[in-house]
Amino acid sequence: MEVVIYSSDYCPFCIRAKQLLAHKGVAFTEMRVDGNAALRAEMTRKAGRTSVPQIWIGEVHVGGCDELYALERAGKLDALLKA
Repeated sequence: MEVVIYSSDYCPFCIRAKQLLAHKGVAFTEMRVDGNAALRAEMTRKAGRTSVPQIWIGEVHVGGCDELYALERAGKLDALLKA
């Protein structure tokens, strides 16, 4: 399952989200929006949000760090990653 995370270098929420994915052994593609207005605009258009991180698992827009951790706490993240 492809995982994509739009992030910023110094964003603590981005760091936490990437740490959770790395802890689970999940490979992900990181799209850094720092200083890249076109990439940030793409993220905003796709997510409908301007904040980072914005995370997709396959075609599913998970949202940000809080939503990723909520899926983990609910026991739903692993199933989504394996779908």
